[in-house]
Amino acid sequence: MYLTFFGADKEVTGSCHCVDTNGIRFLVDCGLQQGKDEKDNRVLPFLPISVDFVICTHAHIDHSGRLPLLAKQGFHGKIYATGKTCELLSIMLRDSAHIQEMDATNENRKGRRAGHELVEPLYTLDDVEKTLSFLEPHEYGEIFEPAPGIRVRFSDAGHLLGSAFTEAWLTEGDVTKKVVFSGDIGNKNQPLIRNPQYVSEADFAVMESTYGLKQHEHVDDYTPQLAELIDKTLANGGNVIIPAFAVGRTQEVLYFIREIKERHLVKSFPDFPVYVDSPLAAEATRIFSGDLTGYADEETLEILRSGFKPISFSNLNISQSAEDSRALNFDTTPKVIISSSGMCEAGRIRHHLKHNLWRPECAVLFVGYQANGTLGRLLVDGIKEVKLFGEEITVQAQIYNFRALSGHADHDGLLEWLRAFRPKPQRVFVVHGERETCLAFSEELSGLGYGVYVPNFEARYDLLADRELDFGVDVSLQRSEQPQKAKARKLASTFQRLLAAEKQLHQIILRNEGGTNKDLARFADQILALAKKWER
Repeated sequence: MYLTFFGADKEVTGSCHCVDTNGIRFLVDCGLQQGKDEKDNRVLPFLPISVDFVICTHAHIDHSGRLPLLAKQGFHGKIYATGKTCELLSIMLRDSAHIQEMDATNENRKGRRAGHELVEPLYTLDDVEKTLSFLEPHEYGEIFEPAPGIRVRFSDAGHLLGSAFTEAWLTEGDVTKKVVFSGDIGNKNQPLIRNPQYVSEADFAVMESTYGLKQHEHVDDYTPQLAELIDKTLANGGNVIIPAFAVGRTQEVLYFIREIKERHLVKSFPDFPVYVDSPLAAEATRIFSGDLTGYADEETLEILRSGFKPISFSNLNISQSAEDSRALNFDTTPKVIISSSGMCEAGRIRHHLKHNLWRPECAVLFVGYQANGTLGRLLVDGIKEVKLFGEEITVQAQIYNFRALSGHADHDGLLEWLRAFRPKPQRVFVVHGERETCLAFSEELSGLGYGVYVPNFEARYDLLADRELDFGVDVSLQRSEQPQKAKARKLASTFQRLLAAEKQLHQIILRNEGGTNKDLARFADQILALAKKWER
C-alpha cells in the first residue's frame, strides 16, 4: 500500500497524488503546473495506461488541468467527482483546451519565422471530450467502491462549488487504512457555498498548506470595504480591475457587488457598470445560478427559492467576444472589470492591466492567492514596472489585496480542519504550499504532537509500514541551484522516471497474464517495436 507524490510538493500548483494498493493504481487529482511551479506539463511521471481511475477533488485547473493529457496518453478509466465538479469540468477543461490550442498556434507562427520545429498543443478539444466521457458523478456523503478493496466518500470542502475532501478506505488482506485527501480546504463564511464539513477520523491525512503561515483579516462584512474602494476609484474617474478566477471567485465578487448596489453603498456612481470579461466566467455563472441544492449555503438557497438571483443586478454586462473585451479599454466611463486569470498569467486580464496599470486614478484589486513567480504576485509585492505584450508599463494604479476574500483556509482554519480528527492521524502529509510554508507549518504541527511528513516530488511512502521508501526530488530547491547542477539533477530525475516506467510496464505485463493469445501477441509486438526504436 503505497502513496507517491507527483505534484504540488513544496509547491502550490499541479496537485497529483498516486495510490497503489491490491494491484490497483489511482490518482487523486491531476493538475496543471503554473507560474514558477511549471517544470514540464507535457511529461507525466508515470504511465497513464497504468492508472485504473482518478478522483478529482474540484474543478480548479491546478487540480484538474492535466486530465485531458492523461486521456491523450492512454488513460481510459473512470474519473470520479461530485456532480457540480463534473459540470464545472465540462466548461473549464474545454476552455483550457482552447488556450492550449491558441498558445500552440501562436508559438508556431513565431517558430516558422525562426525555423523552429512545430509544437503540438498540450491537448486538444477532442482530448477533452474523451476525458469528459470518463466522468462519473457521486454526491456528498455517498460511499462508493471504484475497485475491490477501495471505498470512497466525498465531503464538502467549502472551497469551490462541488469541491470535496476525499475519504478513501484501502483494504489489503485483513488490514484497512483510511486516507483523507484535503484537496483545497475552504475559507469560512464565503458567499454562495457552505462552510467546510470536517472529517473526524483517518489513519493518514494529505493536507494542503497554502496559507499555513498567514492569517486572513477578520471582516464581519466585506461589502462596505469593497464599496469604499469602488466608490473612491470611480469618483476619481478610474476603473477597478479585478483579476479573478472565472469559476468561483468571479461569482463571489458578483455576490458582494449585488449587495453593494442593493444597499446603495457607492454614492459617486450608484448604478456603476460591471463587466465580466470572460466567456468561461459567463458559463460558470449560469451553473452557479442553477439548482444548488446540496451545495449552496442556506442563505443562497433561500434567495433562489424567492425567485431572486444572488449574482444578478442592474448594469451587469458580459463581454463574450474579443471585440467586446477590446472595446472596454476605449470606453472612458468609469467601471468595474472582472477578468481572468486570477494570477494574471494569461487571458484578457493582461490587456486590461496594460491599459490601466499606468493610470494613478485606477485600482487593481486581488481577491485570491497569488503564486510565487506570477504577475499577480509581483504586483502584490510592489513591483514598479512590468512588461506586457513587449511594452514596459509603469505601475501607478493603486494595488489592493483582499486576502480575507480568499477561497483557502488560513493558518487557523487549517489547524481547525486538522484538529477535527480524533484521535490524531498516524501521519500528516503536508503538500500544496510554497517550500518555506510547508516546512514551517510542518514544524509547527510536529510541536503540536502530529507525525508529519513533507514530501518531495516523486517521494514514495509505504502506508502499511509507515515509512519513506523514496526521498524523491526537491524541485523547489533546484531553482536556487546553479544552472548546471540543476540540469544534472533534472537529467538524473528523468532517468529515474524511465526506470520507474520499466517497473510499471513489468507490472502491466503480469496483470495481463491470462489474456487472449491475440492480445498478448499484439502487446509483445508493440514492446519489441519500442525496444528496437530505442536500441543504442
